[in-house]
Parts: sequence; structure tokens; C-alpha cells
Amino acid sequence: MSLEVPAHSIHAGKPASRIRQKNEQAILQAAEDEFARHGYKGTSMNTIAASAGLPKANLHYYFTNKLGLYIAVLSNILELWDSTFNALTAEDDPAEALTRYIRTKMEFSRRQPQASRIFAMEIISGGECLTEYFSQDYRAWFSGRAAVFQAWIDAGKMDPIDPVHLIFLLWGSTQHYADFATQICRVTGRTKLTKQDMDDAGTNLIHIILKGCGIKPAY
Repeated sequence: MSLEVPAHSIHAGKPASRIRQKNEQAILQAAEDEFARHGYKGTSMNTIAASAGLPKANLHYYFTNKLGLYIAVLSNILELWDSTFNALTAEDDPAEALTRYIRTKMEFSRRQPQASRIFAMEIISGGECLTEYFSQDYRAWFSGRAAVFQAWIDAGKMDPIDPVHLIFLLWGSTQHYADFATQICRVTGRTKLTKQDMDDAGTNLIHIILKGCGIKPAY
């Protein structure tokens, strides 16, 4: 990620810091909208600046180039998703932990569908911009999540299933409602997915996944 903090602003104090944070957030949101709509190649720094309501010079003040900004958007998406699993421990109740995770991920899909679609497009195209993100540290983090599931299995709290494939199932099923919302709407005759639709979908996922794991739902 190419994120530049101009030297003259480092000691500018809290007001400048708040302005910087506000501008960065506006840029990232505008970039997310443009990348989701036009893809990486079809998006320019000019259109992002216009969408953010900032001069192009201000855009380069925070992000030196389009690739750096794109990677920043992708990193934000992944960090947001992964943060819901960071505190998972073997001492957690599986039903409560998985229910909370599914509900949270479904809410992300409802509130930030474009973020999910950007990630999906990047992965489908080969994921080259995520090579650094999916480093040894990330693989260690992933193994740690799988180890929690294995601990639950060893303790008899859930059926002996493959933890790795369970994580893939959790990711895919919750992100499906953002990535394929158009297909879902056309099949069901809806114009868009409502909060109630997403809540209902989450309830069904919780029932199916927990029962498949041999876990009694918490609700």
C-alpha cells in the first residue's frame, strides 16, 4: 500500500489529523464505489477525485498512485472481515461464536456489498494485488482460526469436520449475498435485498451450518 503522510502535516496537531482522516475516508469510499462499478482498469484517479469531491492533487497527497489506493481498499475490506474472527478462542461457545460471526458477515454484505464485489473481482482475476497481504503472517492467522475449530472438535463440542473447509464455507456463504445479489433478486423477483431478507438468509445459514457441524443453535 502506498500511503503517504506529507512531512509538513506530521506535527500539525489534532485538527490536521482529523482532516486527514476525513479526507482519507472520503477517498477510500469514492475509490470503493468506482472500483466496484468499473473495475481496476476502468477506473482513473481523476474519476475517484471527482467522486470524492477533492482536487486530484489532494488525492496524490494521500495516495501516490492508483495501485496503492486499490490495495488500500482491498486491505480495508479484508481487515474488516477478518477482525470478526480475531478474538475467536477454544474457550468460546461454538454456537454463540458461529452465530455472531455469520450475523456480522451478513451485515457487512448488506451494508458494504461493493467492497465484497471488489474483492471477488480481484480474486477471480488472479489476486496478484493481494500477494503481499496473503503472506506467511496471514496463513498463520488462518491456521490459528482452524485450530480453534479443531479444539472444539477435540473437546466434543462439534462434529469431526475439516476446519479449513468450514472456514471456506463461512466465507463463501455470507459473501454470496453481496456478490450475487443481482442473481438472487432476479430469481426471487425482488428489486433489491432488504435488511429483513438478509436477516432471514442469516437465520437459515446459521441453522444449516450449525446443524451440519453437529452444534445446537444458540437461538
